Amino acid sequence: MMVSINPQGDFQYLSHSNGYLPSHFQNPGVSLLKAALLLPLVALGLALAGPVQADDAATIRAALAKVLPEDKPTTVKPSVIDGLYQVDIGPQVMFVTADGRYLIDGAIVDLQTRENIVEAAQAEARQRTMAGVGDDEAIIFAADNPKHEITVFTDIDCGYCRKLHHQIDGYNQAGITVRYLFFPRSGAGSPSYDKAVSVWCADNQKAAMTAAKNGEQVASATCKNPVKEHMALGEMLGIQGTPAIVLESGDMIPGYVEPDRLAKLLDATSK
Repeated sequence: MMVSINPQGDFQYLSHSNGYLPSHFQNPGVSLLKAALLLPLVALGLALAGPVQADDAATIRAALAKVLPEDKPTTVKPSVIDGLYQVDIGPQVMFVTADGRYLIDGAIVDLQTRENIVEAAQAEARQRTMAGVGDDEAIIFAADNPKHEITVFTDIDCGYCRKLHHQIDGYNQAGITVRYLFFPRSGAGSPSYDKAVSVWCADNQKAAMTAAKNGEQVASATCKNPVKEHMALGEMLGIQGTPAIVLESGDMIPGYVEPDRLAKLLDATSK
C-alpha cells in the first residue's frame, strides 16, 4: 500500500502499480509491446502445468525460470482468489491465472471488504523484504523509548531528506526509530553517491550523516559499503524519489512527513 498525505493532513491510501514487475518488464528499454510478447511465453510454460495440483508451485517456478531466468520467485502460492496464483519476486508481486494465460499487474479489489488485494500483498512482501535488512546494513537513529521503527531511503542532497533529518530528534522523541538506507537519485559515481559512501565509511556514521545533511563537508572516505545494495533494493521497491519511508506494516510513504503526523499514522497502521 502506498500512503499519501494531502494538504489538509488527511491520510490517503494510493494504488501504485509501477515498479512491481520483474526487471525484464521494468527495463525502460523493453517496450510494452515486447513485454506483451513475453507474456505468451509465460503462458506457454504455465499452461503445461495442467490441472491444479499440490505441485503447482514447483511447476510454475520451473516455467517462470525459463522466461525470467534472472528473477527467481521468492514464493508462489494460491491467492485468495480462486484460480489465481500470487508470485512474489523479492518485494515485487504479480498475479498469474492458474491456466497460465494471463499475468495481472494492477489493482484487484474485494468489493465486499473494499480491500485492495494487490496492495495488501505488496505491503506484506515489502515487510518481509525489509525484515531481511540487518541493523549492520543501515545507519540507525534509535529512539530512547521506541514505539515504532521506520526505514527511510535517503539522498544526502535531497532537500526534503534534509528537512526530515533536521527533525530527527522529534521522530526519536515521538518513539520512532529511524533506519537510514541510501538512495542517491543521481546514481552511482555521482557526488551524492560519493557523499553517501563517505558517511558510511566515517568513524562516526551518525555524526557524519548529520554533518552531511547540514551541508557540511564530510571527509572523503572509501571502504566496503552497502550503498549500491541499498540502491538496488530501492529500485526493487519501486522508489522513484526521496525520502521514501517504509513503515513496519510494509506500507510505503513517498515523501516527507513531520514527526507528530507520522507518529499518528504509525499508531493507526499498527492497530
